[in-house]
Amino acid sequence: MAHHHECLRIIRHTQQTYPDSVAEQEAEAAHVLNNKNSPCIILTEHPPLFTIGTSGHKNDVLFEEIDGEHIDVFPTGRGGEVTYHGPGQLIVYVIADLRKEQDLHKHVWRLEEMVIRTLTDFDIAAGRSQRGIGVWVDNRKIAAVGVRCRKWISYHGVALNIAPDLKHFSGIVPCGMRDTPVTSMQRLGIQADRNGVEKVLLPYANTLFAALKH
Repeated sequence: MAHHHECLRIIRHTQQTYPDSVAEQEAEAAHVLNNKNSPCIILTEHPPLFTIGTSGHKNDVLFEEIDGEHIDVFPTGRGGEVTYHGPGQLIVYVIADLRKEQDLHKHVWRLEEMVIRTLTDFDIAAGRSQRGIGVWVDNRKIAAVGVRCRKWISYHGVALNIAPDLKHFSGIVPCGMRDTPVTSMQRLGIQADRNGVEKVLLPYANTLFAALKH
């Protein structure tokens, strides 16, 4: 009989501003570093915003107003370039303890794998691409992945496009590539909501990240 792992701690928010989310992640990462708490997964959503990763540039943000809607811009410590976040995305931040493993590539692989397995259950054939980190469907990016690692505690994670306003992506050069089109589950003809996606994703997250619990 398979050994039953306890489930990872899950924190869920309907929506969070980006600064609140980063503050929460940093607090959780500090607790894990000090062995005060176990690793966790944060499920959340952000209002429309662009974040600029450590290899991104302010000039990758082309517009801050799209269809009359203002989109806030935040510099962020995660790796990667410019990313859009907004309603219709499922944001999965994984606070992980990599002190034993010390392998960030493996961690990124697990984040991608969690999304790939989830999408397979929705009949979407997703995978990795030479074009960059993240999850892709036919050369279109369906999920952005970006992590920050401090003293081998990793945070940030994945933004999966369920049904966001894809027009908002036109305001940026995603991941520094001007010809990177993005897609979503909705654009691929799959009607799903965040609750439904979370139900499928969480068991995969538990399987993939179980080894990181103390």
